[in-house]
Amino acid sequence: MELSGAELIVRFLEYAGVEIVTGIPGGASLPIYDALHGSKVRHILAKHEQGAGFIAGGMARASGKPAVCMASSGPGVTNLITAIADAKMDSVPLIAITGQVSVSLIGTDAFQEIDTLSLSIPITKRSYLVKRTEDLIKILPQAWITSTEGRPGPVWIDVPKDVASRKIEWNEDKESKFWNIQKNEITIKVEPTWIERLREMIAASTKPIFYIGGGLNRPLSSDLFRILQERLNFPVVSTLMGLGICDDRNPLFLGMLGMHGSRATNMALEEADLLIALGVRFDDRATGKVSEFCPNAKIIHIDIDATEIGKLKNPNLSLKHEVEDFLRQVLEIDIPYQISALEEWKDRIATLKVLYGLPLPGEKDTLHPFSVLRKVSEILGDKAIVTTDVGQHQMWVAQYYSFQTQGSLLTSGGLGTMGFGLPAAIGAALVSPGKRIVCVSGDGSILMNIQELDTLRELNLDVTILLMNNGHLGLVRQQQELFFSSRFSASKFVMPTNFTKIASSFGIPSYELKEESSASELLSEVLKQKGPSFIVLQVSPELHVLPMVPPGKANREMIH
Repeated sequence: MELSGAELIVRFLEYAGVEIVTGIPGGASLPIYDALHGSKVRHILAKHEQGAGFIAGGMARASGKPAVCMASSGPGVTNLITAIADAKMDSVPLIAITGQVSVSLIGTDAFQEIDTLSLSIPITKRSYLVKRTEDLIKILPQAWITSTEGRPGPVWIDVPKDVASRKIEWNEDKESKFWNIQKNEITIKVEPTWIERLREMIAASTKPIFYIGGGLNRPLSSDLFRILQERLNFPVVSTLMGLGICDDRNPLFLGMLGMHGSRATNMALEEADLLIALGVRFDDRATGKVSEFCPNAKIIHIDIDATEIGKLKNPNLSLKHEVEDFLRQVLEIDIPYQISALEEWKDRIATLKVLYGLPLPGEKDTLHPFSVLRKVSEILGDKAIVTTDVGQHQMWVAQYYSFQTQGSLLTSGGLGTMGFGLPAAIGAALVSPGKRIVCVSGDGSILMNIQELDTLRELNLDVTILLMNNGHLGLVRQQQELFFSSRFSASKFVMPTNFTKIASSFGIPSYELKEESSASELLSEVLKQKGPSFIVLQVSPELHVLPMVPPGKANREMIH
């Protein structure tokens, strides 16, 4: 049988089990869109290519499987770049398929031509410019495997229009031979000498702490870690990307560390004598001044990416290894530790949490953002996925929402992208039937991709947007107040925006939290409704995210 390059792409997506792709068509990608017509693959039409990329990112983050987004050449490509860069920073398996001008026109500054390959190489695990239709046979499965093996990440496939249109002979009986996308599950045994060194360091420790992050943020990895933590009873701190891996209700969980972690968390790290770092990269937002991070602790660092080990903080013992496999092997051995010393350390952790935990609003202050977030968490329990944008609201969510299950927080960690929350929530809802998705956003962030409200309305998904509106770029304003002598520059929105009217104009039921007495009832009612909803909470621009570590300072130097 004969298949065009575009038909080959769609056939591969069907073979790989892709049920949904998202994107926006254009001239150079029309052959691919023509092949999608009548296929088993459902296409979600976003309203902006960046939105399409974040919808796919939300699907991938929520499902753990590669997701696919599409765009045309030129501005379609450049609009998609931010979402792909976001996936690279947060290790999200994504495949971007874009149209390109015909091979003969490449390099001539043809209409809507852009050098996609050069632009995409720094923000992907691998990028391809397909110059022959036959090459798709190898590139497609290779791209799929690359996106998931080792440290996950995005792959970009740029397909010229003539390559997508040209037909080649295809033997469907050999598909499974050509398109083997099953990963080789090879268990690599950790060296006994390394294991013995691990046991010795833990046995010598009196104040150990687990430091966990996004590398553990998968179902089985999370389950194995919880078993290990319950067995050893060591305290736990988490990066922003690791929230949910350890149940927030665990008395030994100290929450997020770093710039906006609690004083209790950062003080515990100052006292720790052993840090067991699993799936983390010692990011500056977590460590503060890295040379002064955990000054009294020896460090054990396990990560799948060798380039992250020793890049910022030199460990005393390290291992390049898949964390899930590492945990499985560690659980098979006996790990000695000092029981009496550990009991004293656990008592100290409990004291720190009482004395230096996060500040709480009064019981009657039900419209305080902290109270609202806690109420949403109480209503939904473990039946929700929360997405955020980037700013003060994101840090309040990290501090005050009670994340109980792995995968319950989807946020832009590494790139810190405003406009992420709404399309990511759409993506999460597409692959998480039965769960309420709550997008917590700020007025600055929601405006970045507000056009995706139209996509949400069309799909009629169970997504609630909780907008914290302070009329400012809140975190920008906060830093200007704290570090630039209150010289506020370009951080205030001069004209107030009527967000409830905007949401209503898209056909989405909208509400405003106004009365303290009815706030809880309104939240309970809206969060249990089917379909989309939009809730606005007015927040004072003077309200800060605290504690806060000033830029360039050690974590012990928190403003609180």
